[in-house]
Amino acid sequence: MAALKVAAVAAPKIAAVAAPKVAAVTALDRRFAVARQLSEQAATLAMRMRPPPGAAQATLKDRQDWLTEADGTVERFLSDGLAAAFPEDGFQGEEAGSTRAGRLRWVVDPIDGTSNYARGAARWCVSVGLVEGDAFLLGVLAAPALNETFAACHGQGATLNGAPIKVAATNSLDRAIIEAGWSPRVAAADYLALCDRVLEAGVMLRAGGSGAMGLADVAAGRMDGYAELHINLWDCAAALAILIEAGAAVNAFLPNGAAAGGPILAGAPGIAWALADAARLPPPVNFARP
Repeated sequence: MAALKVAAVAAPKIAAVAAPKVAAVTALDRRFAVARQLSEQAATLAMRMRPPPGAAQATLKDRQDWLTEADGTVERFLSDGLAAAFPEDGFQGEEAGSTRAGRLRWVVDPIDGTSNYARGAARWCVSVGLVEGDAFLLGVLAAPALNETFAACHGQGATLNGAPIKVAATNSLDRAIIEAGWSPRVAAADYLALCDRVLEAGVMLRAGGSGAMGLADVAAGRMDGYAELHINLWDCAAALAILIEAGAAVNAFLPNGAAAGGPILAGAPGIAWALADAARLPPPVNFARP
């Protein structure tokens, strides 16, 4: 199916970002401010281009792996804005790949949850993360159709629309709600086997079509965990920064997942190890086994 044609959609102008009003503004503070502003502008652009509800208006890159006109437009907007603000930084996007190198690297998914977006649904977001080596420094997820913005910066906590968020205090899988992310790169039998294992452990399963938003729901305490056999770095870079600042237990996604993606597990500390055991995924690295 041909990609949706949207006429004369102008990208928002990239405005100067005022520095945070603190005694000493760090380089990371400034990047966090720019990431928040550019993410919101990119989300506004994506909303203008969103197809109406109905059959998907997009092309298929792979099995259930959708591409819309907005994906490329939004990624170019973010790439240009970040290059103008921080020309020394690297950049990696889902559509164009790694286009710039730098000690700090922006990792962008212009629209996470494209299958939802392409049908005019609401569960999708613009994802902007910053990594240094194996460390997730900051992340912003702007979900304009839901009027939600998740944000986090190293050492500053995580927020949803400016209010602090924390993971749930759930401590038993038979009380847990878990999202099992799906990827076309995983055989159907392997995905169904993962679902079967965690269901046998007593959890309630969900699947929402956006890995970034599923991970953000764990950070906000709306769900207790997220498990996926394969996810790409651009899908989770921003979300992992938010999860860590919200107190989630996460596995070591980097360095192995940087180029080809890999398994991800995130959860409330009270259930994360049990979930890793049930799902047979790499265990958390930031919380000891209880």
